[in-house]
Amino acid sequence: MSDEFHKTVVDNIASGVYYVDRSRRITYWNRGAERITGYDAREVVGRHCYANILAHVDDAGNALCHGACPLAATISDGDQREADVWLRHRDGHRRPVRVRAAAIRDDAGRIVGAVEVFDDATALIEARADVAAARHVALTDPLTELANRRAFDEALAARIQKLLRHGWPFALLLADIDHFKALNDRHGHAAGDRALQVVAASLRDAARAGDLVCRWGGEEFAILVDGGGAASAAAAAERFRVMVARSVVVVDDARLRTTISLGVAVAGIGEAAPWLMGRADAALYAAKAGGRNAVVVSGASGPP
Repeated sequence: MSDEFHKTVVDNIASGVYYVDRSRRITYWNRGAERITGYDAREVVGRHCYANILAHVDDAGNALCHGACPLAATISDGDQREADVWLRHRDGHRRPVRVRAAAIRDDAGRIVGAVEVFDDATALIEARADVAAARHVALTDPLTELANRRAFDEALAARIQKLLRHGWPFALLLADIDHFKALNDRHGHAAGDRALQVVAASLRDAARAGDLVCRWGGEEFAILVDGGGAASAAAAAERFRVMVARSVVVVDDARLRTTISLGVAVAGIGEAAPWLMGRADAALYAAKAGGRNAVVVSGASGPP
């Protein structure tokens, strides 16, 4: 088949295709490349691909044309490559593309250039964003915007495995809003919802890197705290307690104060989730029975 036939075929595929020689001078630019980039072949053929034409960058905005260029690397070692990058369209905006680079060799097997095939990845990016948004909805409590019980169950299972395999310690804190039913009965459910939001925000903002704060259900919250033993877990629980106690729930003209009680259980290696939850819940009950607005730490871990 003639070169003209091959050119006709490549010109009419949807993907962008361009060829470069060893110096990365563009020798061919198909119609797909024109459509995706906005550049006519007459504007780019004969120019070097690194001459600030498409100005490829990665997700972090790092320029690739004069550094980590997949096409240049393929010309250098002959290996095929794929990458997700962002090109600059002729009108100035950035467009995500999936690029694939392959070496072009002469009859003696020497690399004489390379071909890059690229496709608009906008639909893929949007699909990923839709999946991420759906997962966020599935794992988030709508009232407090905290992680929900499903997210907590996943995180707890992961931490139990990390403790078992790598010895990475963590503690479980269960927190309950004190006298929540009385607040609801006296001020109404809107006030109760607002109290839940204020407590949730105070807990979230008091958390450290690595902590996970979840709404467990009703007026109860579950917190996973990484690292340390009973003393550090108790200190974390005390920080959460104080921050909530010093917050204010504003409802109409009223400024209401609320407190939380917390039960703390440091996970034991091999301890099953139900035992850990049971110990934290028993400690929480002891904190409420002892007068509320308090922290109680559970004793030794339970059976696996």
